[in-house]
Amino acid sequence: MAPLSLPVSFLLKQTDCLQRANIFRNVLQGLRQRPFRSRLWKRNFVAVSRGIGQLLSQQPRAKNYAASVCSSSADGQDLTERLWSVYHETKRQTQAISTDSVNPDTIFANNEMSLRDIEIYGFDYDYTLAFYSSHLHTLIFNIARDILITKHRYPEGLRKYEYIPNFAVRGLHYDVQKALLMKIDAFHYIQLGTVYRGLQPVSDEEVIAMYEGCHVPLEIMSDFYGKSSHGHTMKQFMDIFSLPEMTLLSCVNDFFMKHNIDYEPVHLYKDVKVNSIRDVHVKGIMYRAVEADIDKYICYGEQSQAVLKKLSAHGKKMFLITNSPFDFVDRGMSYIVGKDWRDLFDVVIVHADKPGFFNDRRKPFRRVTDKGALLWDRIHRLEKGQIYKQGNLYEFLRLTGWRGSRVLYFGDHIYSDLADLTLKHGWRTGAIIPELRKEIKIMNTQPYVHMMTWLQSLTGLIEQMQVHRDPASQAVVEEWIREREAMRPQTKDIFNAQFGSLFRTYHNPTYFSRRLSRFADIYMASISCLLNYDFQHTFFPRRTPLQHESPFWPEHNPAVSSSSPQDQSRV
Repeated sequence: MAPLSLPVSFLLKQTDCLQRANIFRNVLQGLRQRPFRSRLWKRNFVAVSRGIGQLLSQQPRAKNYAASVCSSSADGQDLTERLWSVYHETKRQTQAISTDSVNPDTIFANNEMSLRDIEIYGFDYDYTLAFYSSHLHTLIFNIARDILITKHRYPEGLRKYEYIPNFAVRGLHYDVQKALLMKIDAFHYIQLGTVYRGLQPVSDEEVIAMYEGCHVPLEIMSDFYGKSSHGHTMKQFMDIFSLPEMTLLSCVNDFFMKHNIDYEPVHLYKDVKVNSIRDVHVKGIMYRAVEADIDKYICYGEQSQAVLKKLSAHGKKMFLITNSPFDFVDRGMSYIVGKDWRDLFDVVIVHADKPGFFNDRRKPFRRVTDKGALLWDRIHRLEKGQIYKQGNLYEFLRLTGWRGSRVLYFGDHIYSDLADLTLKHGWRTGAIIPELRKEIKIMNTQPYVHMMTWLQSLTGLIEQMQVHRDPASQAVVEEWIREREAMRPQTKDIFNAQFGSLFRTYHNPTYFSRRLSRFADIYMASISCLLNYDFQHTFFPRRTPLQHESPFWPEHNPAVSSSSPQDQSRV
């Protein structure tokens, strides 16, 4: 994609063209003060600004472009015309860009890591090696709903509710006492427009009144693992399996409100979380259903098999640590890899009870026979081909000697799978984020690129031009602000009509994104992404400029940078 530039004929038509060009260049320079989180539309926006900047680079830079506008304006009418001129030219430039797609099968790095240093690969099972179809969430929802009705005397009318696949997204918070589901950003601020009571949105005014603003204090947030305990009122849903749980909570709340039933939200949360959803897993109801119709529920099997075969062919050691029971894992892995799947793994641990596995030193390993019987002998070594239950990481490290940064462990749960490993034990970590593929495909569309580029450009115009305090100019800026406010919900709705993107609020990273960047060295849509890289590859995180660094950044300075957009921020 060639850098975009203003046609020279346009600049020569009017006697004040040079001044207008300087104003516009400085507007774009102001826009570069904002850090860009999305590499896709960052590249396109930089292309716009670089093209204009290169054209005008020989002109002296105005020390205060706003002052130059004011001094050149005979009256307020002339100034507003110039503001609109800058506005329309900026918009024209953003509409002229073309897309530069991000590959959904890319592995993204939060921390520099080389595969040449990795000797041992570890895996979770659910949503890491085994990927499930949407039928599984419907199954969990239906079983849990029926448990509430048949065992806990909830109203029969709840049977009318069906699972809503696109209602919730992962990473949301639930206020247990207020029965509110919401998205919170990395700075503990509620994203207005994403707060739901039942299946209905709560107005911004009501949210602000309930929380005395939008900030959620640390003391009422969930504990380290996203759970609501010790008086905390917020629960964070980080597990993919929690999507039907969030939907069931919302549906039951919706039923009670529609029928004017007085209820205690804390009791409802406990009944859904502990007495229904938990039973689906702990009592094996879900496991038996999946085993009985595995073709319906498991997908992507051939990709996981290819990854494991590739690792084995290159002499890498592999292990499996999962909370799921052996029969369930054996049935799934036999379907995905084949009956000889255990030959690929040096160690297999089931019923691990993560995250307790990573912290509790008290539970010893116990060997499990092929028929599921538990043996009583003391474990002196972890043998290939055997199955072990429970145990703890400290004993695992003692028996295997697999320590430090030569171990890479993959999992889908940011807290239960990855946090302790990176914070306490120095393992490298890889997060599996299946939602990533869908979001990247949306980001690759031209409407999204145009919308986000224009939104960022418009934000920069507002930031720079707000210094004009005359009524006419203020009216122009206020109109831009209204346009920006009208656009922001579109950036949410394009991903999910209720809660938006998993990774971003209107402008900040989500709380989920913050934890992902802290606890995962790399992240990807599925482990099949490993097939695109050899074992000498080094993953480099992009050095995003800090706010005070951006004026000195080459790609933000057209006079310094001469490379094309494709050469920068390549993923």
